Amino acid sequence: MKVMLRKNDDGNLLAYVAKKDLEEIVVEHTETDDAQILTLSNGWELSVAGLTNPIKTPQTVDAKRLS
Repeated sequence: MKVMLRKNDDGNLLAYVAKKDLEEIVVEHTETDDAQILTLSNGWELSVAGLTNPIKTPQTVDAKRLS
């Protein structure tokens, strides 16, 4: 799914999923060997490959929902 990443006025990373009309704060960010896992405030976990660290915003990425 396409996810847009941006930062809000407080500097928090936000993830927006257009097809679900969902915008949530990223509360946890972990790295694995092949992807980065973003945990949203609603409990969703998204796997995103190819993100740079630090994450440049705004950008649209392809993500896979893990849970």
